[in-house]
Amino acid sequence: MRGGGGSGTPAAVRSDAARCATIPHLDTAIADCRACPRLVAWREQVARERRAAYAGEDYWGRPVPGFGDPDAHILVVGLAPAAHGANRTGRMFTGDRSGDWLFAALHRAGLAAHPTSTSRDDGQRLDGVRVTSAVHCAPPGNAPTPAERDTCAPWLVREIQLCRPRVIVALGGFAWTAVLRNLPESGVTIPTPRPKFGHGVEACLAGSGGARLWLLGCYHPSQQNTFTGRLTPDMLDDVFARARALAGERRRG
Repeated sequence: MRGGGGSGTPAAVRSDAARCATIPHLDTAIADCRACPRLVAWREQVARERRAAYAGEDYWGRPVPGFGDPDAHILVVGLAPAAHGANRTGRMFTGDRSGDWLFAALHRAGLAAHPTSTSRDDGQRLDGVRVTSAVHCAPPGNAPTPAERDTCAPWLVREIQLCRPRVIVALGGFAWTAVLRNLPESGVTIPTPRPKFGHGVEACLAGSGGARLWLLGCYHPSQQNTFTGRLTPDMLDDVFARARALAGERRRG
């Protein structure tokens, strides 16, 4: 686990995010953020105490930036890093069972080089897709507060502006709401009433200059959903096949 300075207040997050001119610049700024005291304390406590199975590992213990193609046509947005997954490995959706499901589906869709994502140096590569989250620090109980969600929002806004995706896949209702709350800052018009989250729901939104942005809903690949059969591999495959078709991505491999 590394320490560091970085954005220390909500106002600093807004200012620092707006100044990021590239995705690598944004990733570095996110990883240095310390604007939410509760999240900083929790992520660092988890990194110090560790889970017994990972006792010998050096946890990342910092905000986790997005991962994947900086020119992605598909942006996948989750809730937040898992305490012993991305908070441990330093890569979004890496090192936990949710990530196992997600990367296997991306691989089947021809968007990921490998069906697994276990560490930052495992050779994984995403083509045409980027994976990120609405909140970049692991939260206690996997539940960010509204204030923490809003403090982290400028990072998501800037990521959308820099990637300019054609399709956003929201993994779960939290991500769906966060995306809809923040798209107007990127010139996207949100209809009234706002589209409601559901698995397989599609919303075609109007962007600046007549561009269209598709928002797709997908159940989060959490153990609560995958263990109970609420989300199946076929359901994930259908969402990413649709996302790829809407984005105009050709299957790789």
